[in-house]
Amino acid sequence: MEIPVIDLTPYVDAVSGKFSCDQLLHPELKAMCSEVSRILREYGALLVRDPRCSTEDNNRFIDMMEKYFEQPDEVKRVQERPHQHYQVGSTPGGVEIPRSMVDLEMQKKLKQLPKDRQPTIPTTPDLKSRYMWRVGPRPTKTRFQELNSEPVLPEGFPEWKPIMDSWGLKMISTVEAVAELAAIGFDLPNDSFTNLMKLGPHLLAPTGSDLGRHGEEGTVFAGYHYDINFLTIHYKSKFPGLSIWLRSGEKLEVKVPEGCLLIQAGKQLEWMTAGDCKAGMHEVVVTKSTLKAIEAAKKENRSLWRVSSTLFSNVASDAVLKPLGHFATSPLAVNYPAMYAGDYFEKELSVIKLKGKVGA
Repeated sequence: MEIPVIDLTPYVDAVSGKFSCDQLLHPELKAMCSEVSRILREYGALLVRDPRCSTEDNNRFIDMMEKYFEQPDEVKRVQERPHQHYQVGSTPGGVEIPRSMVDLEMQKKLKQLPKDRQPTIPTTPDLKSRYMWRVGPRPTKTRFQELNSEPVLPEGFPEWKPIMDSWGLKMISTVEAVAELAAIGFDLPNDSFTNLMKLGPHLLAPTGSDLGRHGEEGTVFAGYHYDINFLTIHYKSKFPGLSIWLRSGEKLEVKVPEGCLLIQAGKQLEWMTAGDCKAGMHEVVVTKSTLKAIEAAKKENRSLWRVSSTLFSNVASDAVLKPLGHFATSPLAVNYPAMYAGDYFEKELSVIKLKGKVGA
């Protein structure tokens, strides 16, 4: 089974005025809206092609991040900001706790799955490192300052800010396209999600996993979890290892075709659809496919850091997170009470041990 691919070119043409008809009412786009919402509902993820996001953009970004992660730990430690919940700057490996490690009810359900569908239940914090770079404008006033802090700029990378901002904004544009298409597919006004994303604490958040040190099969870099944001987007990684779980419970090792981006549903989308679209569960583990990619990289003398081009799009921290439109009348809406998105986010950060490390 493979995740379906959606080509966003018709949408990009529509919003750039190339269609003579009224943008999203074009029959081709209406069909695309239904397909996007269906795939997100059934798979918790979808693959897209966006002519605005190129392989060259991603390669430039990945090359720079490989150099950053290859630095000694003491150099990267200067960019750590635990007092800001690690929501900007560097997060070392061994800090973030995957939810499946602390959620006993989740563990109980996972053990009931067939063996070939069970994730690897981690016993230690995630080995992955991460860098959080805030993308886009921030609110001038907010109840949640730590979630909307200014980004941290590392020394020795003069190209850092233009590369991070350019690539981050391009991927946000892709997310906004999918958000509009999904909203229409879910029978909501097309700007239902994008309006709530304005001034959101969007994070370009590449992960770095050291396959040179931890390249054994079965090694867990990111334990089984869901994302707590709205939609997560990644470009193709040089090393496989990401597996997702479909709504049906099937486990699928993700294969991202060349030129495609992977988008995953996060908990905020689940909240706004009252569970009609569930947050996608996933993990990053060294697999046989990863081992083959490691051997190829060694032969070509390439970096053994597995870098993801992850971007977390978010609802604005001061916006109210609640079921939207007709989802508010769903019997399941009671499970998704209205609350500030920032309150929800900080609650989740506490569970995975990113909030409260220093003075909080």
